[in-house]
Amino acid sequence: MKRPNIKTLLIGALAGLTAALLVLGASMQPSFFNVFLYTASALSILIVGLGWGNTAAISAVVTATALGAVLISPSFALVVALVALPAGWLSHLANLARPASELGGPDHLLAWYPLSDILLHLCGLMTLAIIAIGVKIGYGSQITDPIVDLLIASVKQQQPEFMPDPAAAAQTKSLIVLMLPAVWGGMLVSILFAAYYFATRIVAASGRGLRPREDIPSSLRMNRNSIFIFLAGLAACFFGGVPALVGATVIGAFGAGFMLSGFASLHFRTRGKDWRIPALILCYLASMLMLLPALLILVLGLSDTRKAIALTPTKDADTPKQSDTKI
Repeated sequence: MKRPNIKTLLIGALAGLTAALLVLGASMQPSFFNVFLYTASALSILIVGLGWGNTAAISAVVTATALGAVLISPSFALVVALVALPAGWLSHLANLARPASELGGPDHLLAWYPLSDILLHLCGLMTLAIIAIGVKIGYGSQITDPIVDLLIASVKQQQPEFMPDPAAAAQTKSLIVLMLPAVWGGMLVSILFAAYYFATRIVAASGRGLRPREDIPSSLRMNRNSIFIFLAGLAACFFGGVPALVGATVIGAFGAGFMLSGFASLHFRTRGKDWRIPALILCYLASMLMLLPALLILVLGLSDTRKAIALTPTKDADTPKQSDTKI
């Protein structure tokens, strides 16, 4: 049995320490900018996983989680694990490759794990993680209803003439309880994929990356099976209760995946156009501010599902050609 390299373990442990400190900084003073700290925490683990392999990634995940549990609290360790475990798993998937001949391709090429399947794993992991946290904290209307009541009371203090309709307040409460897991699912998928994207670029620039640098606009699409999962989550929302909460989480996580692929498709379709940059900026801003443009991007992602497999020559191959094939 091959013994793990001490240097690799130490590099992983350092990345785990960095990830734990970044999550600690993000949790001390909640704000919008903490999204960047969570992204950076996942980035540190992805970099060592993509550049130094599974041993470094495991060392990083174990170190980050253990430090969080021992020095802070088990609840904090759970938050760290929510970022660290998916990051380590994504780096493992990204480093997977097999002979292209097993897929009907040339003998001299290696086929890497498809980016569409990596994104599918990411959406599934975030869905399961949020469901697990929800079960642990007993998530439900008993948690969200006081938040809505507090908001209504705050508005009444500023505007004494404001008289909320009880039916409208109840409808708002039922909507909020479904929105929160969906929003968290979408945010976590976006954060982890952003970290993966930057990690692949950093590792490729350093020369340590095994996986070829892929053209994201042409290769980032969702797996076809993701459509059925998304539709199942949408149907579950109509049953109410726990199934609706699970369905909302699925919609948030997988909806973010389809939006990512939709934006990638938009980048690909507008290549070579003179109006490309202002159009893309307008689409990004509109999708953040209004619901309809975001839904259109989502539909674009739903309409373009496929699998692109990155191919690279084997070490003994004569041809240094790199390509993508679509399945």
